[in-house]
This record gives sequence, C-alpha cells and structure tokens, in this order.
Amino acid sequence: MMRIKATGVITNNPDDGKCVEVRWDQVFEPPREWRFYTYMPTLWKIDPEQYVPERRWLAEALIAFTFDGVEQDIPRFLHWPHWRAIYSPPDPKDPTLYTIQNIVDEGCFLGEDHLRRLLARLRDKRNLILQGPPGTGKSWLAKRLAFALIGQKDSEKVFAVQFHPSLSYEDFVRGFRPAGNGVLKVVDGVFLTAVRQAQDAQESQFVVVIEEINRGNPAQIFGELLTLLETDKRTPEEEIELPYADENGDRGVYLPDNLHLIGTMNLADRSLAMVDFALRRRFAFASLEPQIGTRWREWVVKERGVEDSLADDVAARIQRLNDQIRTDQSLGPHFCIGHSFITPAEPLASGTTREWFRNVVETEIGPLLQEYWFDDPKKADTATLELMKSW
Repeated sequence: MMRIKATGVITNNPDDGKCVEVRWDQVFEPPREWRFYTYMPTLWKIDPEQYVPERRWLAEALIAFTFDGVEQDIPRFLHWPHWRAIYSPPDPKDPTLYTIQNIVDEGCFLGEDHLRRLLARLRDKRNLILQGPPGTGKSWLAKRLAFALIGQKDSEKVFAVQFHPSLSYEDFVRGFRPAGNGVLKVVDGVFLTAVRQAQDAQESQFVVVIEEINRGNPAQIFGELLTLLETDKRTPEEEIELPYADENGDRGVYLPDNLHLIGTMNLADRSLAMVDFALRRRFAFASLEPQIGTRWREWVVKERGVEDSLADDVAARIQRLNDQIRTDQSLGPHFCIGHSFITPAEPLASGTTREWFRNVVETEIGPLLQEYWFDDPKKADTATLELMKSW
C-alpha cells in the first residue's frame, strides 16, 4: 500500500542530490491510500505512453487518483493476473486448474504450508532458487511450482534451460548464429524469447526454469539484464539497450512483471563456484532437505509398491547414513542423500523391494559415496556395505 500525503510542483532543483524546492498545492488529511500498483523508491516517473497498451491503464489510473481525485477501481486491479492469483480463490471444479494440491498428489513430500510459502516468495520476489543436497527433488519441484504459479499445467509458458560452463550470453540472451551459406544472423536466446512472449500476453504468467544455475557464470550469461531482474525494475521505464539489435534494429528490452525465474542449485558439487552477491540479492533462496518421513513412506508403499514391512528399514538405513554425512568434517548437511534416490520412478513388482534397493545402492548411492570420500575409499566401501547389511 502507498499513502499520498500531498501534491505539488517542483519549482527548483539545486542538483545537490538531496532535496528539491516544491510548491505544495494540496495536502491530504488523512493521506489517501493507494493499493496494488506501488513502487518503493522515493522518486517515481510515470509516463503512460512508455507502457505497452495492456499495462497503460495502471499508470493512468494512478495519475487520475493522485491529481484528479478519481477513486481507485479496486475490482479492476483484483482482476489483473498477478493480484488475482493472490487474492481470488481458484475454482476447485475447474479440471484444467493446477494448484499446490496437485503438487502434493503427484508425490511431493513437503507440507502444503511450506509449498504455499515457496509460491508466495516466487510471486513477490519474481526470482527463486531452490538449493539443496542431491536427490531432494529440486528440478521436479521447480517445474511444478511454475505450473502452480501459472494455474495450469501449460508447458508452453515454461521455458527450461540448463546452465553449464560453456553457456554464453549469446546463447541465453541474444547473439549471432550461423544461418547457412556462411551468413551469421542475430538470434534471440531462450531468455529473450520468454521475455517477448510474456510482454505479448501480460494477462498470463510465464516462468523460466534454470537448472544448475551456479554451474555456469550467471553474471556473464545474464549480462546487463542482471540488473533488470530486480522486482522494482520490471517496467518499460527501466528499458536498457542490448549490444545486439534485433532484425528490426531495436536494441531496447525490459523485463515484464509477469515473467518469473526459478533456479536450482546443487550445493554438494565441489566443482561449482559460489553465487556472487549481485545475483544472490536478486533471488529468494529456499533450501530443500531430504524428506524421508511419514509422507514419503505412505507414498512409496501406496503408489510405488514398496513392501510395507521394508519401507521403514530402507528409511532407517538412509537416515543413519545421512547422520554420518552430516557430522563428517569433510562433508556436512549439503551432502546428504535425498529422498529421490529411494523413491521408485515406477511401481515395483511384488516382492522386489530388496532387489530394487540393492541395485540403487550399488549403482547410484555407492558411486556417489566414492566421490564424497575420494580420499578414503575404505570409508565409502564400509558405508555402502552397511546399507546392504543383511539384505
């Protein structure tokens, strides 16, 4: 909410960066309260002509409210996609609706309140990174949070990309690419493609999912667009020029506020650099942990055919291993074994739980432990054998 205390005209600017002289024309007692379309900085230039047509009414409504005494049309603002998603309850009878309940039904072991908080942070901050040990379902959850934000399982509004050391600004944003016959052509990358689609359909929400966001060099890959990720710069007024013009000769770009980013980050990979503070300030971070509790047990028994008498044993063995990893001075909680390792992708045939678990240990968990304790192979072998003891 924003409170307007007075209106006036700037009569002099001494250019000292501290103050201006103002002729106050009208003082409001009490201050007039404006909701939904607000901005935090002290000075905010509003020019409706700089907005795309679908958003122009937002600026025009604030100007009319401030200077002409027109009351704010609250129902119209509530109908705008961003605020409608927050304040308008979804219709549970809509068969195309995708909600937090769908995420739970598909096998998420986080509580519904936890998922609501993640979704709320994504809406408010626009940018969210899911971080955690391997096997905690970061990629799985990222796409489903995107669907829940959109409100439908619409893959055309979700753009997925994986960062890696060779990924460049030209790949992600815009750059020259071979077009045949020895000709180079300027081509938009996945990020600008998502930006353009979001600008063209501002009644909808769009999400870019970035796998392994710290495996590449985010500052180099985003380039000058890094600054536009901030929530308060998602307006046409913050448009900047790119190094490469598009096919129409246009270099300008801004990020619309209906475009969101979800990144995933594996903190256990020693080869990855830490995220710099510039990127960290523009994202909300949420840590995921192994979920090997009641929800996991009910799911694998009911949906995946894990034998009821063995589910607790599997969980106990992994919990003991994770306790060892947490207290190991060379590792720590970021290296724990996630629940994805012990959650079958498909239902198991009756009586095959032991065989399935042994295969997982021998081909997935065991080799991972060898990487963890590369300087102490005996410790890795002992931990692997302990997982399969008496099985």
